[in-house]
Amino acid sequence: MHLIDIGANLTHESFRRDFDAVLQRARSAGVERMVVTGASRESSEQALELARAHPGVLWATAGVHPHHAGDYGADTDALLRALQREPEVVAVGETGLDYFRDLSPRPAQREAFERQLAIAIDLHKPLFLHQRDAHADFLALLKTARDHVPAVVVHCFTDERRALFDYLDLDCHIGITGWICDERRGLHLRELVREVPANRLLLETDAPYLLPRDLRPQPSDRRNEPMYLAHVCEVVAGLRGEEAETTAANATAAARAFFGIGAPGGSIATEPKDATLSSERRGSTQSSEGMSSST
Repeated sequence: MHLIDIGANLTHESFRRDFDAVLQRARSAGVERMVVTGASRESSEQALELARAHPGVLWATAGVHPHHAGDYGADTDALLRALQREPEVVAVGETGLDYFRDLSPRPAQREAFERQLAIAIDLHKPLFLHQRDAHADFLALLKTARDHVPAVVVHCFTDERRALFDYLDLDCHIGITGWICDERRGLHLRELVREVPANRLLLETDAPYLLPRDLRPQPSDRRNEPMYLAHVCEVVAGLRGEEAETTAANATAAARAFFGIGAPGGSIATEPKDATLSSERRGSTQSSEGMSSST
């Protein structure tokens, strides 16, 4: 099994004491490549440093999470634009809207999101997005940019059916984490994950957060790390009624294509052929699924 963790917060302080061991455990579990999430000015710069220190294993995103949107200004915008020009930085984000915690004022969140959408448009970069309890505003802003950026992933998807199909109608990718392993709050995802086309499904840990609740044994420090992506893959595969190797191969091919990360040998993998969304669905708000779920 070969996996790419498309969202790991490896700049988190909990990884400082055993960073090399974390990477080794990931490789031993089949997680050969990881994308380090940049969610603030500082963590975006640190993510790039990690990617440079581990070429061919780590890549980085650069962005400002909605929790930090209140600090977004001209200097931050200029820094993110500079970071996006580095070859190790493969997406704009983590950015989006979070009305669940509201750690930044909503107008500030929307402005920071719009400015990062503009960066992705100007530099033709993929988007790595966050949305929680903000679907209507998030979707409206995303629609303004979708046709002008190469790819979009809604990272750590936890929303409902209508939101899923709204994003699929925009030809977005869907990131699935260990949230799906939580019987208290992930039950709806266990049904919805079957609806995600194979070439739009991406897997991630969001480490050190979202440790799979059904993992046995549980680590004593409760820290999630990339090696547990293999467990998430097995759970997702079981829910989709397919072999774990199939889920892993499709998700890995999709991740390589999304981020432009070369496959072994230096080539870029093609997307999985099954369950491909038709180009006509992009931008459509009137799919049969979307219509049925609105009634």
